[in-house]
Amino acid sequence: METVVNVLLVIDSIIMIVFVLLQSGKSEGLSGAISGGAEQLFGKQKARGIDLVLHRGTVITGVLFFVLAFVSVYIV
Repeated sequence: METVVNVLLVIDSIIMIVFVLLQSGKSEGLSGAISGGAEQLFGKQKARGIDLVLHRGTVITGVLFFVLAFVSVYIV
């Protein structure tokens, strides 16, 4: 059982890394971080299309990562 959970944890980690790397940047370089970062953080811009799918996939794999990490600790 421990091996199965650890394999699932590794697969989930790889999928989460792919989701994060495929997401587009929210600001354009250093100038966007200084001037417009707060507007995008607190603004009401919603992700659409593939960005929405990648965002939801990242959230789901992140939650699954923590669940599997806790399960792998308690199995031992």
